[in-house]
Amino acid sequence: MTRQANLYGRVFIECEIETKTGLHIGGAESSLAIGGVDNVIIRDPLSGRPYVPGSSLKGKMRSQMEKFHGLPQNRRIGRDVYIHVCDNAGEYAGCAVCHVYGVPGEMDFSTSTRLVVRDVQLTEESVAKLDAAKTDLPFSEVKWEAAIDRVTSAATPRQMERVPAGAVFGPTELVYSIYEPADVGRFANVVEGMQLLEDDYLGGSGSRGSGKVAFRNIRVYARARGAYRKERVFRKEPFESLSELAGQMDALLIWLAKDGVPVSGKEG
Repeated sequence: MTRQANLYGRVFIECEIETKTGLHIGGAESSLAIGGVDNVIIRDPLSGRPYVPGSSLKGKMRSQMEKFHGLPQNRRIGRDVYIHVCDNAGEYAGCAVCHVYGVPGEMDFSTSTRLVVRDVQLTEESVAKLDAAKTDLPFSEVKWEAAIDRVTSAATPRQMERVPAGAVFGPTELVYSIYEPADVGRFANVVEGMQLLEDDYLGGSGSRGSGKVAFRNIRVYARARGAYRKERVFRKEPFESLSELAGQMDALLIWLAKDGVPVSGKEG
């Protein structure tokens, strides 16, 4: 069977990510020498600044969507790490996760992954504020925690490096590709995944207070086949919050189907 990818267009979500509590996304162990901190954050190797990997955003969104829809964790991708992957074409056709976030290429029913999530750097404004704040380490704070032995009640202190609350990363970009008419409706799953992430946490130590984030200054635009050079903006003013965008989802899907990324592949 000959496979054919038929790209009708792409939808772009451009936004900022504000940390509401300290954010810890772990870095490589080779960085342990920096300040002697036990649990370091990931940093850009050129600038030394913290950043949010697109894989962290996309992976958290996928995990939350799998839980929200009660999907079985049936594929191992690492030590003690499992995700959901549809077992057959019938299951895949109605899945809220696998079309958007992808399935392994060796699956005979797989199609192109719809969602791409970019890495996102600190805004220059946040870089300046953190630099002026004289934080414990460059652009980060050190949070002391204690691991309690449940039998002896002995406390073992440990350090956690975090990007302080109030820091802003951006702009980040989520790119959603439309390959078939049903993908227009599936775009709502992207925003739903962002909402689930916002209500949970990003990175590590979320159950101990870290990782609460909020999406803000959200801009949605599209490029359609036949007029790909022409950017079509859903609304001139950015959405201040994710809840404001979600409230316009019905109108947004209608716009995508008729004006933004028409399913005919022609300019609307």
